Amino acid sequence: MIYLEHDQLEIQSPEVHDRARCSISFQRTLRIPDDGSDYPLPPGLGCFPLRHLDDYSDRLPDAWGRRGGVIMPMFQAEAMWLNFGGFSAYPFALKIATGKVCAITGEHWVNHLNTDPQDYLVLPEQPWLDGYCVEKGVVRQFVAMPLGKGYTVEEQLTDSAQHGGLQITAYPMKAERYEAMRNRLYEDMDMAPMAMQSPQEEGMGLAPGGRMRQEIYEDDYGLDAWDQRHPVRCFVSIANSAQWMAITGERPPIEPPTAEQYTESGLPWYDYYDADHEAVSGSDILKSVKSVSQTGKEKGVTALPDNESISGTRVVTLRDTRKREVREFSASESLDS
Repeated sequence: MIYLEHDQLEIQSPEVHDRARCSISFQRTLRIPDDGSDYPLPPGLGCFPLRHLDDYSDRLPDAWGRRGGVIMPMFQAEAMWLNFGGFSAYPFALKIATGKVCAITGEHWVNHLNTDPQDYLVLPEQPWLDGYCVEKGVVRQFVAMPLGKGYTVEEQLTDSAQHGGLQITAYPMKAERYEAMRNRLYEDMDMAPMAMQSPQEEGMGLAPGGRMRQEIYEDDYGLDAWDQRHPVRCFVSIANSAQWMAITGERPPIEPPTAEQYTESGLPWYDYYDADHEAVSGSDILKSVKSVSQTGKEKGVTALPDNESISGTRVVTLRDTRKREVREFSASESLDS
């Protein structure tokens, strides 16, 4: 089951385990330059607002109403990233697609998990996803573009502008596997477990933007760890600013600053380091897809405003702090000192 709380998706699988929960939010961010350079991770600038589609059933395009799920607004050429969380740290395998094209492999959407190549993320090891996995350690940023113009990954790989948006399926870890893992953890710790545009017009899809350094981690648990009998699915429709106002009656958030403005203000960019996990290889399919800037040049138009290259970024390195070991007291030292 999925709940919408505080502009994030709360995913729960109580039929599998009472701790099987995770959350997904969609973060506003800077659009990095689409210039062929590899950039660090941009910051989060707050969550995109999410609303239940069913609350606006009389104002929706027919296809959107049939999908269900939630709706979010994005300006044309605006970027986003997905943030994953959850207080329980219960492991999930998460499939992410845009226009029913897998964001990890570039292959068409299927309703099961694959390992060759791996077409899913593993939570909580994967803290976020900023774009399409085009090379090992490199993604191309998610950038919103109108359907029907040839920019989106969906159109480039399927010759269709049918779906748009994002498709998400979460598979919880099998309960028996989770309990065995918890018990091993407690044994290792020597502890016992505690009990204005017409909404009928085309929507928005996601297209590949600039390159950034980000690893998608391999599944260390193995395919058999995931309970594929109890998937949780959600369709996230993306409306442009005029559609959002026509459907919800709300104003969209203001446009974010440019990458150049942010950098000139001396604010930090980020790098994420986790030496305990190996990254998957990038997708040759997604690597062959043209970026928004490349497609725009072929069309003879400027598809991305404010696309100037930047330099002098201040980069802060982040690390996985979920399992940081405490240095033990040495028996040779005196407690009185």
